[in-house]
Amino acid sequence: MSAKRLQQQVEALSRSAKHFNKSEVECLIKLFDTLVTTSSDRFGAVGFDRNMFRDTLHRMFGMTDDMVMDRVFRTFDRDNDSCISVEEWVEGLSVFLRGTLDERIKYCFEVYDLNGDGYISREEMFQMLKNSLLKQPSEEDPDEGIKDLVDIALKKMDYDHDGKLSFADFEKAVRDDNLLLEAFGPCLPDIKGSLAFEKKTFKGNRKL
Repeated sequence: MSAKRLQQQVEALSRSAKHFNKSEVECLIKLFDTLVTTSSDRFGAVGFDRNMFRDTLHRMFGMTDDMVMDRVFRTFDRDNDSCISVEEWVEGLSVFLRGTLDERIKYCFEVYDLNGDGYISREEMFQMLKNSLLKQPSEEDPDEGIKDLVDIALKKMDYDHDGKLSFADFEKAVRDDNLLLEAFGPCLPDIKGSLAFEKKTFKGNRKL
């Protein structure tokens, strides 16, 4: 990439990805280019496809849950073209790593709203919880325990009692208790993962 083109991208993205300064945006663009260049994938010239992105989430943030990683991919992929562009990468990471509570509430809601209808339904809660909790085989019927968890979640978060969570329900519940942000599965990096990624990616580029 030419220096001029890089500069233009840095200028544009440091406006849209407001949690990063220009030198950090430049580091993220360079990391993106490196990851894309080392991939032999057919999408390589334009960005990450689903597998590359999942591999990156796994290697850089220790994510292991395929279903959650798939949902994170869809949330980053704003134009739904099944490819993460450099803009989607930097803007997505801005929220993923440093988002405000408002931004993270919106992000987590999008991850959990599997069919994109603006609600987290009982079925979607069940699917996400079953997926994130079922790791050990047990004697009891695990589905029953998950149904109980869904009932508890609805009791706690469904303020208008319509049997599903609207964005307003989810937002109010998380504001009342921040621990509910990732109630249906871990879709944000933990502090340790974020700091390790930032330290590695931004090393020597600490401009305030």
